[in-house]
Amino acid sequence: METKTAKIIFWSGAIFMSLWFGASGFFELTKNPVVWDITQQLGYPAHFIYILGVFKLSGIIVLLIPNRFLRLKEWVFAGMFFDIIFAFFSKIAVLGFPATIDAIVAFTVLSVTYFMFRRIYDQKLVLERI
Repeated sequence: METKTAKIIFWSGAIFMSLWFGASGFFELTKNPVVWDITQQLGYPAHFIYILGVFKLSGIIVLLIPNRFLRLKEWVFAGMFFDIIFAFFSKIAVLGFPATIDAIVAFTVLSVTYFMFRRIYDQKLVLERI
């Protein structure tokens, strides 16, 4: 795969995930009833929902800055993976499998985006450690 193709796939996935997490973070901070009702139904406390919203919005800012904060982007990807995995298992335990479709889609898109990120920036990350 050429670098140009990898960059197109990475930026498409990064924009998609930023819209997904940005909307979710915004709804968590503005106390949107749909997001709040589901999250509280899953058993998470109100203060956690606010913290999650702040971290989601902070993460997408880092993710969308090109060629900078590569190590921090790794942490953003990790945070997104944890968020999706916890959402998946919380939903499957409380709401059942049909409610997990969004988490499965998000996990798939995020996985492809992360692999493209590593393909593009792996050498820079290695040199960053030295």
